[in-house]
Amino acid sequence: MAQDLSELDSALDSMGVDGFLIDADSTDSDQLYLSGFDAPDAFTTLYADGVHLLVSSLEYGRAKKESNAETVSRLSEYDYYEKIAEHGPEAAKNHIIAEFLADHGVESVAVPARFPVGTADGLREAGVTVRPDDSSVLVGIRATKTDEEIEHVRVAQKANEASMRAAEDLLAAATIEDGLLYYEGEPLTSERVKEEIEVTLLRHGAALDETIVACGAAAADPHDRGSGPLAANEAIIIDIFPRDKTSKYHADMTRTFVRGEPSEEIRERYELTHEAFDAAFDALEPGATGEDVHAAVCDVYEAAGYDTLRSNPNAETGFIHSTGHGVGLDVHEDPRLSPSGGELEPGHVVTIEPGLYDPEVGGVRIEDIAVVTEDGYENFTDYPIRLVVDEE
Repeated sequence: MAQDLSELDSALDSMGVDGFLIDADSTDSDQLYLSGFDAPDAFTTLYADGVHLLVSSLEYGRAKKESNAETVSRLSEYDYYEKIAEHGPEAAKNHIIAEFLADHGVESVAVPARFPVGTADGLREAGVTVRPDDSSVLVGIRATKTDEEIEHVRVAQKANEASMRAAEDLLAAATIEDGLLYYEGEPLTSERVKEEIEVTLLRHGAALDETIVACGAAAADPHDRGSGPLAANEAIIIDIFPRDKTSKYHADMTRTFVRGEPSEEIRERYELTHEAFDAAFDALEPGATGEDVHAAVCDVYEAAGYDTLRSNPNAETGFIHSTGHGVGLDVHEDPRLSPSGGELEPGHVVTIEPGLYDPEVGGVRIEDIAVVTEDGYENFTDYPIRLVVDEE
């Protein structure tokens, strides 16, 4: 993947350091992005006139083939086991990283704010200047996606929509007995719908650690994962945020369904949320700010008499979260569609997800994912927005 790291070069110049250092495994998205290498154990990436890796012998061959690195070095090249015998495993690695930096002419480094403190202390003891990067420069670089990254999100979203279809089909196939949904003679539970979602995602090359299938009062907590039997005539929020297993890029989508007959209150909240959703998309364009998009949603809800965190920072019902967030290697990343959201640029991939919440009524939320373009936006989502699930 072609990367434009000119912002990183500028940041290093402004900090007066020789390079940027990451010591983490590839579940750290900055590490995966900068190194281009997916490994389950921690390894070291240095950016200084190119990308340079320091890995175990186990990962050396794969790192040379798969990473973005100009050079790949092995711990064994620095007398790793001799240093372990002399210093112990952690101190040995710190000594080696210091030598690795010296070999690349690096005496000072910037590191992520959550860089391991033991590594930082060990490098400082070895005479290396270590400065935390308070600007989170890589997070900012990652926010603007390349065409290749945008395609990765598209692929993940196709898997997402297949899994949402599987979930909705399960609701449609359910029968209603004594106010609950039943499937094949058993109560249809949140857990059973999640299982269907996960199996479908795997068949489409994606996966997730958890998802949201929350019904009734549970759906009034935006991040309640949901559990137990699903009720008829109640709003069921299904929020799926899978990661493509090959590219590691995420997608994100939410739909609210009712199997049965929704109350008039639920219908009104759903229609208002759809109006807020449309208002957010109307405001989404390059040059607008995340604050502008968020304000468009708040305007709709507040005009209808609902609390938002803009009108009441302590609100516990109403619209009680931001309008959206960036999506990429992390499911929540920059930019933010929130009161602090900055200027939007082409290549920013964001969600639009207004919602209303009240334990007395339940919750409703609608979410699509889109990319900001030169002249507006492109919505990746091709899934219908409808409240009532018709019986099969």
